[in-house]
Amino acid sequence: MSVETLLIWIIVGAIAGWLAGLVVRGFGFGLVGNIIIGIIGAFLGGWLFAQFGIAIGVGIINTIFTAFIGAVVLLLIVRVVKRA
Repeated sequence: MSVETLLIWIIVGAIAGWLAGLVVRGFGFGLVGNIIIGIIGAFLGGWLFAQFGIAIGVGIINTIFTAFIGAVVLLLIVRVVKRA
């Protein structure tokens, strides 16, 4: 993995995690937490989109959108599990 790829993962994760934290109130994880939530969300979003046959294209904006959707789903799952 190149340095550029790692940097893109970190940037996408930070943006997606931050946006998901804004949408799903009650979650403030800081910069490192947002990056982790965003990266996990990217994997989850990519898997969910593949399961439903959704292809939104390529590019950084589409990657951030996929990671954002996955991060929101992840935070909602965490919220449900915390309540139980």
